[in-house]
Amino acid sequence: MITYVVRRLLLLIPVLVGVTMITFTLTRIIPGDPISLMISPMASPEARDRMMEKSGLNDPIVVQYVHYINGIFHGDLGDSFVTRQPVLSDLSSRFMPTFELTLIAMMLAIFLAVPLGIAAAVWQGTWIDHVSRLIAVIGVAMPVFWLGLLALYFFLFTLHWLPAPQGRIGLFESPPVTVTGLYTIDALIAGDWKTLRSVVELLIMPAGVLAFSAMAPLARMTRAGRIETLEADYSRAARALGLSEWSIVLRHAFRNAILPLLTMIAIVYGYLLGGVVLVENIFAWPGLGRYVFTAITSSDYPALQGFILYSTTIYVLIFLLVDILYVMLDPRVRL
Repeated sequence: MITYVVRRLLLLIPVLVGVTMITFTLTRIIPGDPISLMISPMASPEARDRMMEKSGLNDPIVVQYVHYINGIFHGDLGDSFVTRQPVLSDLSSRFMPTFELTLIAMMLAIFLAVPLGIAAAVWQGTWIDHVSRLIAVIGVAMPVFWLGLLALYFFLFTLHWLPAPQGRIGLFESPPVTVTGLYTIDALIAGDWKTLRSVVELLIMPAGVLAFSAMAPLARMTRAGRIETLEADYSRAARALGLSEWSIVLRHAFRNAILPLLTMIAIVYGYLLGGVVLVENIFAWPGLGRYVFTAITSSDYPALQGFILYSTTIYVLIFLLVDILYVMLDPRVRL
């Protein structure tokens, strides 16, 4: 197992090199002029040229790329053109808000999608199955930004159940004492129920929107995998031996259907990293999604490159974790 993990981590190096090459090239063709963000519109052409020279944008693109790779190996992702801060520092300060949002959304999606998929498979062809498939189709077809706008319209403007987007915590509340960086966990540790309520109220809409979009493919995969395992020979044999249907569904069929579901969970989490860009902007969430949206609209090359490098690393590590879980759950994979 150790050899396998080390080999997979070494394979991460060429993947990240390829990603940096593609990202570096594509960011240079984004319409916009980053120098206009860093210098006054009334500045002279000489001052503009000095800024270009200082930023290294006058160098050939190959030279710029070599400097960028050299900086990565020294832990330097460059300075953001917008915040004027090191990109690594910006990403670090915004990581926990995005991680908390996507983690809660993923947990909600799994807890809702798996029982829904199991129920649809067990009662195949009934109204439960039809409702499950309808929810899955809506979740896959409806854009995440439209779901966010609908959530704001109904839960904020129409029903007045939830507060307006204000970030991670209410404007008149103080953040809990930092232990983990996750406001929900830190508020629980501190026993600060008022802060916890404020944090949860602001989490419901963005996490719910992401969870609804994520649960659709998970429910479909759970249903398909469960139908296949329930019709397998070992399930028929278990029924012939007198085992209860729920024992077959929850114990025998579930273990054999979980491997494809793990792969889908990893894929969906990568989708969440993309969907969070729009959701964080709609709900004023101070995370990486909002940061990269500003980078795209402002042609902030270093910030955009840093975010994509971070996303790729997280995505590859998640698939590594899934592969390790494969081996732990199914001994046949070791062969």
